Amino acid sequence: MFQIQQLLGVRHSRYNKLATLKPTEAQRFLLPVSECEFSITSAIEDLSSMSACPRGHRPLRATGAAISTAVALLESCCSPYTGGRIMVFTSGPTTVGPGLVVETDLGKAIRSHRDIFNGNVPLVEKAQDFYKKVAKRLTDSALVLDLLACSLDQIGAAELRYPVEVSGGLMVLTESFESEQFKSCLRQTFKREGTDYLNMNFNATIEVVTSKEVKICGALGPCISLHRQNSSVSHKEIGEGGTNYWRMSTLNSKTCIAFFFRADCSRDTDPPTVFFIQFMTRYRHGDGSNRLRVTTVARRWAGPRSPEIAAGFDQEAAAAVMARLAVHRAETYHVRDVIRWLDKMLIRFTAKFGNYVPEDPSTFRLSTNFSLYPQFMYYLRRSQFIDVGNSSPDETAFFRLMLNREGVVGSLIMIQPTLFQYSFDGPPIPVLLDVSSISPDVILLFDSYFYIVIHYGSKIAQWRKLGYHKDPNHENLRKLLEAPEVDAEALLADRFPVPKLIKCDQHGSQARFLLARLNPSVTQKSQLSEGSEVIFTDDVCLQVFIEHLQELAVQG
Repeated sequence: MFQIQQLLGVRHSRYNKLATLKPTEAQRFLLPVSECEFSITSAIEDLSSMSACPRGHRPLRATGAAISTAVALLESCCSPYTGGRIMVFTSGPTTVGPGLVVETDLGKAIRSHRDIFNGNVPLVEKAQDFYKKVAKRLTDSALVLDLLACSLDQIGAAELRYPVEVSGGLMVLTESFESEQFKSCLRQTFKREGTDYLNMNFNATIEVVTSKEVKICGALGPCISLHRQNSSVSHKEIGEGGTNYWRMSTLNSKTCIAFFFRADCSRDTDPPTVFFIQFMTRYRHGDGSNRLRVTTVARRWAGPRSPEIAAGFDQEAAAAVMARLAVHRAETYHVRDVIRWLDKMLIRFTAKFGNYVPEDPSTFRLSTNFSLYPQFMYYLRRSQFIDVGNSSPDETAFFRLMLNREGVVGSLIMIQPTLFQYSFDGPPIPVLLDVSSISPDVILLFDSYFYIVIHYGSKIAQWRKLGYHKDPNHENLRKLLEAPEVDAEALLADRFPVPKLIKCDQHGSQARFLLARLNPSVTQKSQLSEGSEVIFTDDVCLQVFIEHLQELAVQG
């Protein structure tokens, strides 16, 4: 870092707090857009490859060095904690310099999940160590790192995930810079909401204060621990722990962080009737003003067998938190171990809160406050966060990064996608996330948060190909075809980053995006009926999973 700053002829502003930064020093590299827009546009248009790429080799890309240089520039040219964004546009992996992902020789394949599981990834470990240091520099200066990658192959997003995540940055993985998905993401990044200021906030911190009976374990989300300890900090750490103070380079109205606490009441004395948790959030608004928001929560203590525990249980929030915990464990444990842990926790949960006669599974019941939780865990086990076999390390990094910052509603859509059916029988209706919901004469709208699928039944697809919807006598068909597209556009407009829209026909190759997430109630081993859809898999269906869970829960 210091070598880069010496080469550029700048100084680190953090170590010159009492000195006034010379205007000419900063203006060498940092200017208002109005003063340099033409020069930047011309420079981008004149960009060309620095060297011809030999056959059988990847292009030379020094992405890590470029990011480190950008951080050094902003550290030197900006006042401490002013905030800023570094936006990385790339179409390939780093092949030279720090943060190396893969060698230039095409004979050396980029790392896969199998390589990571087997520990055969020396380049990954070095790259991650480098980017952890970059992440520390980013958060120390309230800088945000955005990754916008457009490529058909991996580009090293898995290695870059940590600095992007802890700085609150944006990660976009698309196939082309010309795609509407990429353009929409870029436009929304610089969105203004009726003011002269960008919809960006910088240099955020969250301080948590609790009653003495409540200990702070940590946080999972787009933040980093500042390791400021007091008597409220627990010795048991979860995620970014060991502190009651966290920093975020940026935040917005949708930023969501999960905080973890534990009760620390002595058995010899009765706990007080209530406890308090206070969150103090400080940040710099887009208009330059510093703001403070304080939220104080008061709750009553409840005994171990109190009915208030069941009445106050939020199964949706619990599923979202368990998903973050599972992803956190997946960073250090094998996927099989994570699934075993999820199963163990679910069995303990159902055994404790279920109503049943011991050793009699047929008597097992869960109250309405708990009834959906087991199926959330079933779909979480099969989700792209845990089952990474059909994803690359880059895709998995993107999925997990998005889960760790999304709220409860968005997280549930990621875990258990929504499925709506469109037919001639009436308005669209929600249907089960099950293979039995596929029918030749209906259209399905599937929303998994990361991609949206419009699935046309075989009859509907045939009528569309024959052009029946263009005939005025088939107005109902035209309206039926338009309805899911209108709803899909509404979902695309409301989500950021913009998901991918996929249109497919029943039995088509793209239908795999839908089939992979459906409950396989009908498989190649089932007794088939004419016209039924089949999923070829050895996975157990939801019904078998629940039955087996009940058998284990009642064993005590």
